[in-house]
Amino acid sequence: MMEIGQKFPLTIKRLGINGEGVGFYKRNVVFVKGALPGEEVTVKVSKVQRNFAEADILNVRKASKDRQEPSCPVYNECGGCQLQHLTYDGQLREKRDMVVQSLEKYVKSIADTTDIRPTIGMDNPWHYRNKSSFQVRKEGKRVYAGLYAEGTNKLLNINDCAVQHPLTSKITVATRKILQKLNISIFDGKTLDGLVRTIVVRTAIQSGETQVCLVTTRKDIPHKEELIERMLKIDPSIVSITQNINREKTSLIFGDETIMLYGKETIHEKLGELAFDLSSRTFFQLNPEQTVHLYDEIKKAAELTGKEKVVDAYCGVGTIGLWLAPKAKEVRGMDVVPESIEDAKKNARNHKLKHARYYTGTAEEWLAKWKREGFIPDVVTVDPPRTGLAPSFIKTVMKIKPKRFVYTSCNPSTFAKDLQELTKLYHVDYIQPVDMFPQTARVEIVAKLTLKK
Repeated sequence: MMEIGQKFPLTIKRLGINGEGVGFYKRNVVFVKGALPGEEVTVKVSKVQRNFAEADILNVRKASKDRQEPSCPVYNECGGCQLQHLTYDGQLREKRDMVVQSLEKYVKSIADTTDIRPTIGMDNPWHYRNKSSFQVRKEGKRVYAGLYAEGTNKLLNINDCAVQHPLTSKITVATRKILQKLNISIFDGKTLDGLVRTIVVRTAIQSGETQVCLVTTRKDIPHKEELIERMLKIDPSIVSITQNINREKTSLIFGDETIMLYGKETIHEKLGELAFDLSSRTFFQLNPEQTVHLYDEIKKAAELTGKEKVVDAYCGVGTIGLWLAPKAKEVRGMDVVPESIEDAKKNARNHKLKHARYYTGTAEEWLAKWKREGFIPDVVTVDPPRTGLAPSFIKTVMKIKPKRFVYTSCNPSTFAKDLQELTKLYHVDYIQPVDMFPQTARVEIVAKLTLKK
């Protein structure tokens, strides 16, 4: 058994799903943050559990040829990115390996026989996030905006985040300086006093429009006119300033009430041929450039000819279904969030897609109901939350047997687990990893499943 404080040499075999190095000491798994596959390191045990341990690097005795200096000054403290110390080619290779590892754990035969393709990366894997939500705090007279250091309640002041669109950083920094100058009170996480909690900035990559939202604990903002006037001078792209009120003691950013302070309610963004109007709280993909690649992969896997009935389960605001609609005979989507369905209907109307319809409720309820009415989809596409598919939904799919099942996942582990059931009826043609979040340990996948003959 290992003990806390124990030191030993370790060879790193692969990356874990959180981007940490994985090695074995006397057949026990050891996770080492910051270590890379192929490296020989000396470590010191920091945490011991029943079947694994965590350790810190004391020194790197043999470095990976893919190791590089992280460009971000707060990289080691922040925890927002996990892989800046690994070259981008190395990141793409290891993300594919994370998919392979998950499959080996749950469906070994699939891991051995399936075409798992190289990860689709970005030409420029920096400054891609179109939205930032930075907490605001005050120390002495200075107002800070940034993210919490990993595992602490210490706020790191971040002036230029390496994965954020430069405009979101510029506007956040300028806004916090204006709040400081006007002496507007800042939220205190301990006492829960103070007014401004969070600065949220979203910039539309295609239209260049930007929306700024100040999340506050109450409605009244002192010096409001002057605040707005100064914010508008930060950058000409700002066309919308909103205020969201969140009084709760919660880690959730937004409350229920949003007030317009200036300009228009939404900003305009495009994805390929599709256009969207985004309000402060609308969910939208954080990396539009890669989203186009992801959706094109879903379109490829769906193999539509114009004759197919498509169901977009877990549809959110309907983007995937709308992406597929031009080549589908009919699209039906469903989601449990009523606001998302309202947005999906509006998006379908805006694009004049009369054959795309959206419904509130669970996928399994609607699929069962439609089956009774004689509607059986040819293609079902899913993009579920990190927890994967509901077992009841998998059962329903196995009953209605669509010819093709396109599974998009942001979590290789739950995806592999779901394949245990799905592969009883379906053959996995291929798996395509897509890098939506460079510099982090996250990877998306699109898998094409076809009904076994």
